[in-house]
Formats: sequence, C-alpha cells, structure tokens
Amino acid sequence: MLKFLLRRLLIAIPTLLLIATLAFGLLHATPGGPFDTAKRMPAAIQRSIEAKYHLNEPLWRQYLRYLGDLLHGDLGPSFQYRNTSVNELIKIGFPVDLEIGGVALGLAVLVGGALGLMAALRRNSLWDTVAMFLAALGVSVPVFVVAPLLILVFAVELNWLPSGDWRFGELRYLVLPVIALGLPYVAYIARMTRGAALEVLGSSFIRTARAKGLPERAVIFRHALRPVLTPLVSFLGPAFAGVLTGSIIVESVFGLPGIGRYFITGALNRDYTLVVGITVLYGGLIIAFNLLADLCYVWIDPRVRLDS
Repeated sequence: MLKFLLRRLLIAIPTLLLIATLAFGLLHATPGGPFDTAKRMPAAIQRSIEAKYHLNEPLWRQYLRYLGDLLHGDLGPSFQYRNTSVNELIKIGFPVDLEIGGVALGLAVLVGGALGLMAALRRNSLWDTVAMFLAALGVSVPVFVVAPLLILVFAVELNWLPSGDWRFGELRYLVLPVIALGLPYVAYIARMTRGAALEVLGSSFIRTARAKGLPERAVIFRHALRPVLTPLVSFLGPAFAGVLTGSIIVESVFGLPGIGRYFITGALNRDYTLVVGITVLYGGLIIAFNLLADLCYVWIDPRVRLDS
C-alpha cells in the first residue's frame, strides 16, 4: 500500500507541473493582456501596473517566479479582483461548491443506485422501462435547459423556492441547484448500476448462493452488492471532483458565488494567475479522487493488490 501511494504521488507531481505549464503558456499566448481596456490608459501607468505584477519581465522569468510561489502554496494575486489573492477567492467559492456538489453527488448515488438496482432486479418490467427512460432523459437533457425549467416551475409558478442567490445553512437555497446539478449523475449512475447488476446477477457465484437456499435479500446485499459497486468507483472518482468544483452553468443560472464564476471572469479578462490557479486546483482534485477510488477497490474487492 505504501509503495503504491508513493508511486502515485511521484506521478502526481509532474502531472500537476504539466497542467500548470500548459495553462500558463496557453493563457500568455492568447492576444491581449489583463490590463488592456477599451479606454487606453497612459503609458506610464501601464508600465507601473505591469511592473507591480512582474508582467514586464521575460516570460520564462514570470514562469519560474510563478512556480516558486506555487511550491509554497501561493497561487498569486488576482489581476481582476484588486487587492485579493487567488487563494482568497478560492476560499470564498470552494465552500459553496463543496456543499452543493457533495449533496448533489450523495443524492445521485442513493437515488441512481437504487433505480439501477431495482431495474436490474425487475428486468424487462414496467419499472425497468420507466427507470431507463428517465435515465436516458436525464442524460439527454442539458443542464442549461433543466435549471431554468426548475426556476420557472418551483420559483415563478409555485413560488415554493427562491430562484437564485445563496445563503449558507439555508436549505431552500440549496434545493434547486442540487437537483439541477445532480440529475445527470443520477441518470449515469442508474444506467451503470443496472448494467453492472445484470452482469453480476448472472454470475455463477450468485446462482450458487441461490441454489443454497439463501434469501434474495441476503443474495443481493451480501454477495452481489460489492461487485456491482466496482465499476461505479471508477466513475465516482472524477465525478466527485467535477461536482465539487461546481457547474459553471448552474452557478450562472442561480447566481452562486462558486469557483466556476471566478474561472469564467478570469478567462475573459486574462486573469492569468486566477485561471492557472483554478486549473491546478481542478487537476489536483481529479488526481486525489482517482487515488481515493483506487484505494476503495481494496475494500470492495479484497483480491485487488495495489502493490502488485
């Protein structure tokens, strides 16, 4: 186990370095700069601002300076949000994404897993047909259609829930964004669970367990459930990183102060440090949750040996 963790960490370091390098190079290669405006400022002020943020230095020196700060956990100052660091912006936006993304994926696992398992147990029944139809609908309908419809029905017509804004700890501001963000994951998990369950339920060890006279509940929860979870673990690793960093569309529709909003603003305004910092954060989360998914394999299937 220790050898596996060390090996993955050694791979993660150059991976994050490559992500930061590509993001840094591509942003600096795009036309324009962070302080280019429609109304051109005096040259002396332009030079003073660029000197403050070291933008007057050669590109290689800016790159080495950024890497040095990155090694100390400093993602640099934001060019767009003056007197604010990228670390502070992430500290503001990340808790919002953490709450919405965590709840959305948790509900997606419970609802999607239950739908998929019941559809597999009742194969070719009406339940199976309806569940898979809803799953296909959830995969096909994009979030930018679902989110406004939720607002139209539950906020405008019924006036049950707020149409946007955000207040920590208040459930009513959480419901619509969680549903909009979680519906596609419910659909994916339901389809994956059904496929995995059909394969496992047709296996020889399940037929043996049933032949021994075990109750169907024991066959499902004691023998079939863990093998069914195995393919879901591979999906949930990057999925958790995806919902945790939030959906840009969901944040835009509901007016949420998440990281995605800062990412879009930074990209449009050539805020180099903000975009590179969020990109590195995204990459680090994907690597971390993929590692966590690999470790979960050991719990699900004891035959897996990570050090082999």
